[in-house]
Amino acid sequence: MKHRIVGALVLTGALALLSSCQRDGQTDAPKEPSVTMKLSAAPAQTGTDSKGEMVQIPGGRFLMGDKDEVDATPHEVVLGAFLMDKYLVTQEQYQKVTGANPSRWKADKNPVEQVRWSDAVTFCNKRSELEKLEPCYDLKTWTCNFEANGYRLPTEAEWEYASRAGSTTAYFFGDNTSKLGDYAWFAKNAGGHPRPVGQKQPNAWGLYDICGNVWEWCNDFYGVDYYKEAPRENPRGPKTGENKVVRGGAWKVSAESCRSGYRYNESPGYADVCFGYDIYGFRCARTAAGTRLREKSQ
Repeated sequence: MKHRIVGALVLTGALALLSSCQRDGQTDAPKEPSVTMKLSAAPAQTGTDSKGEMVQIPGGRFLMGDKDEVDATPHEVVLGAFLMDKYLVTQEQYQKVTGANPSRWKADKNPVEQVRWSDAVTFCNKRSELEKLEPCYDLKTWTCNFEANGYRLPTEAEWEYASRAGSTTAYFFGDNTSKLGDYAWFAKNAGGHPRPVGQKQPNAWGLYDICGNVWEWCNDFYGVDYYKEAPRENPRGPKTGENKVVRGGAWKVSAESCRSGYRYNESPGYADVCFGYDIYGFRCARTAAGTRLREKSQ
């Protein structure tokens, strides 16, 4: 069973907006995310740049879910082809696109953190515009146009499919938790803060930090029972909800939370009064050219 607590962020002069900032958070969530820490310079050979290298993810089918989790009933999913960032979005990349760096743990090659879901999709649109692509998000309704050729967040199904990379085990490298340190930064080895991207081994499809380091925002609303009613082809999550899905685990969570099928959720932070924790980051996805990602139940 998952253990969650519901916390309220009490900010001076913003009591009326507290409900939009409530979150179903883990007990190990940081209490003072506004503190800024400067980390030592990271090695330069991470392979990232201002645009970000992407990996072509082939379309296919897989068994999504985790039989040990009440909200992750295993079920077959079929997906079209898409592209996904090889690395988490770094602070350097985020700054070049947006002109800002909200991160607590400052270091160019570290993943950007303290970003809300709303910050992540705004970044996706700005990145699209810089590359003369069609933005995916309507920033008034927060809806995603999956037919656009610009950047977006991966759906939860796309994220798990890419993370598993053809595997059916608890982790993409197998079931042996003792090997997690070869692939991920988590509570046991991170040293109390995020780490530069690309320093651990990638999964079989060449994605780095796909588990650990920072939780990754997905496009979907979170629904406890969604897997029981989700369409088989290209599921995109519930139509509405309070929280958005995050996946992959983070630098301060247990090995269990880094499993490929483990689900977690967080407030999207639509209101400016909300802020992000230093365990949340993201990577971008794009619909592959010629692919039509329509939801289908059969």
